[in-house]
Amino acid sequence: MRDEQIGGLRTRILGGTDGKGGGRDPLVILLHGFGASGDDLVSLADALTVPAGTRFVFPEGPLSLSFGPSAARAWWLIDMARVAADRAAGRARDLSNEMPRGLAPIRETMLAFLKEVEQKLGADPRKTLIGGFSQGAMLSCDALLHTDRPYAGLIQLSGTLLASQEWVPLLQKRKGLPVFQSHGKQDELLPHEGAERLRDTLIHAGLPVEWHSFRGGHEIPRSVLQRLGPFITKVVTKT
Repeated sequence: MRDEQIGGLRTRILGGTDGKGGGRDPLVILLHGFGASGDDLVSLADALTVPAGTRFVFPEGPLSLSFGPSAARAWWLIDMARVAADRAAGRARDLSNEMPRGLAPIRETMLAFLKEVEQKLGADPRKTLIGGFSQGAMLSCDALLHTDRPYAGLIQLSGTLLASQEWVPLLQKRKGLPVFQSHGKQDELLPHEGAERLRDTLIHAGLPVEWHSFRGGHEIPRSVLQRLGPFITKVVTKT
């Protein structure tokens, strides 16, 4: 693994011909969730069964949180008091019509990051998948909708529909893009219903969704990884 700055973000790079992202093989870019460390998803590179030489890129959120572990990072800030109040009152979180204050700035950062990844790593967007977990899933979807680069696929692990008034019109230009989506039925942070709304919105716009609902919470279980590997393989090896 190598660790470097790309687009202003600390980034871990694995796989490839040298274990450090070398070569011209397919690329998988995964964004961690809110409150996780920058290396939170790095272990997925070894856990997924994908074609030899596949490269993995894990950028780190630019915001350091003042609570939780010292390494806790985020892409934008969340009103945790509101989250706690909603949970205490038994209210399901519906973010489908929300536009987080920090989304637009971090979107620009992510678009610059994706452009530099393509240049530095010689990544062919037609062999590149982007995605993430939770907040990272939301950001990856938002970024993909705000670029015209011909990415190979989108990965949504425990994500949800966000900013629907902006996303829905933009989805039309992504018709046919393969999507992998998973969500826990007992997820208390991002309710299963929100993921279903995202799934249905994607399908309605013409994006084929490989949907995996599992018995569990806000997590990435082994059963999901066992299905994600073949999805990546299918997408990057298609002609």
